Amino acid sequence: MISPPSPATKPASERTEWWRGATIYQVYPRSFADSNDDGIGDLQGITARLDYIASLGVDAVWLSPFFTSPMKDFGYDIADYCDVDPVFGSLADFDELITKAHRLGLRIITDLVLAHTSDQHAWFRDSRQSRTGPKSDWYVWADAKPEGSPPSNWQSVFGGPAWTWDARRSQYYMHNFLTEQPQLNLHSPSVQDALLDVVRFWLDRGVDGFRLDAINFAMHDPLLTDNPPLPPGGKRTRPFDFQDKLHNQSQPEIVDFIGRIRELTDSYGGRLTVAEVVGDHSEQEMQAFTQGETRLNSAYGFLYLYAASLTPNLVRQAAEAWTGREHQGWPSWTFSNHDAPRAISRWAEGRDLKAYAEMAMLLLSSLRGNIFIYQGEELGLPQADVPFERLSDPEAIANWPQTLGRDGARTPIPWAADQPHAGFSSVEPWLPIDARHIDLSVDRQETDRTSMLHLTRRLVAFRKANPALVLGDMSILDVGPDLLGFERLYGNQRLICVFNLGHGSADWTLPKGWRVVQAVNANDRVTGPLPPMAGLILATA
Repeated sequence: MISPPSPATKPASERTEWWRGATIYQVYPRSFADSNDDGIGDLQGITARLDYIASLGVDAVWLSPFFTSPMKDFGYDIADYCDVDPVFGSLADFDELITKAHRLGLRIITDLVLAHTSDQHAWFRDSRQSRTGPKSDWYVWADAKPEGSPPSNWQSVFGGPAWTWDARRSQYYMHNFLTEQPQLNLHSPSVQDALLDVVRFWLDRGVDGFRLDAINFAMHDPLLTDNPPLPPGGKRTRPFDFQDKLHNQSQPEIVDFIGRIRELTDSYGGRLTVAEVVGDHSEQEMQAFTQGETRLNSAYGFLYLYAASLTPNLVRQAAEAWTGREHQGWPSWTFSNHDAPRAISRWAEGRDLKAYAEMAMLLLSSLRGNIFIYQGEELGLPQADVPFERLSDPEAIANWPQTLGRDGARTPIPWAADQPHAGFSSVEPWLPIDARHIDLSVDRQETDRTSMLHLTRRLVAFRKANPALVLGDMSILDVGPDLLGFERLYGNQRLICVFNLGHGSADWTLPKGWRVVQAVNANDRVTGPLPPMAGLILATA
């Protein structure tokens, strides 16, 4: 039940780091803005649209990889950590981007992939030449078993064994993802030092932080112990899904390496480090990677990203895991990104997509932690329909039609409804524009005060203006079986958030002493039952 307003309490936290409670906008460069009309987004395109991003009121921009790459996994296979791939531009273009971003008050977070490289990286080319060279142990190499089979039963995320035979060394090399993404041996101090030099390179160039991709994959068990099977049950589309990944990832030594990263980033002041953690033990690892003051600042999990439906229990699970107890790190949350089907398509279940997008944005804006808005989420874009012959994502192609894949969340942003390819490019883009996205274009939403775009700006500003949402504690409330309710509390400010996540109306009465300060899909008087997809934020009257 919701109790009457309480007197002032001690603030939940006095810390004021810029990133704590920040709203961060994710840009997937290939699909954001194309400046040279080759059908692929680029850094100059992002720079030209930074005013738009700033207009959202966000604190920072996270850029997915733009480094030199053969693009087997669209930039997550890096061939040169310290240069820009020509398809995206140049280092000078990056410098221009970061200068303009800082002038607009936006911080820039870059993606770093530290667990593996491309097989085209100079380090790997050196490593595969011999077993005795200076970089011979920079990757994970192992002899075949006596009968010639791989050294362990480990499976790769994209299907098949996590081992590929290399005739040059007459050994197998390990890859948790594509065969073209060989696993770095982060047990080697030399590899760690080289990666820290990469971090330093971008810090010196002015970046404000890093999202560390798949960091729980960064170290393996040197004994190459076989993984045990998972218990039966759950959806399984790949051999990877059958194993409990205890030995090919998530080794305890990872925390020592991320401690070195934290020490380096802290020496520059005001930098953010976010761990991306996915897997069967992700919650435990997120906690471990962010505990105390010597590890990463925050962790970015997949609790919501891989959820088939949005339920009160899901939000309760997150709130109860991240309470702000002593020495606990700080969470980061997102509902959509480039690796998961867009949230409203996963969760709407036949309901009105715009109404669902509005409720989801209000909920995201109300959560404790940093929040990430994925490009297009502010427009209410649904998952795009990409025909098989246009698929680019290797995972989608390999597992079609059992999974939606990632291409449908990566299609270009629609900027102008009446221009070719919705204003993204004058030529056919690398992924097609979904016809449903055209009516949701930026130019049309700019002129519609009831649009999702205008609502997003309002909610981002509301979050920023309310310390209870940015820094406050969060506790789940009992508001009845069909509703989600929680309290956000910071100092003198207490806010109550109530959502109807269901398909039907739910009994609800505005409690005495409270007033509605934000509402979606419900009138601000809230008379009668609370409609489905309604969301409310209450403050003291």
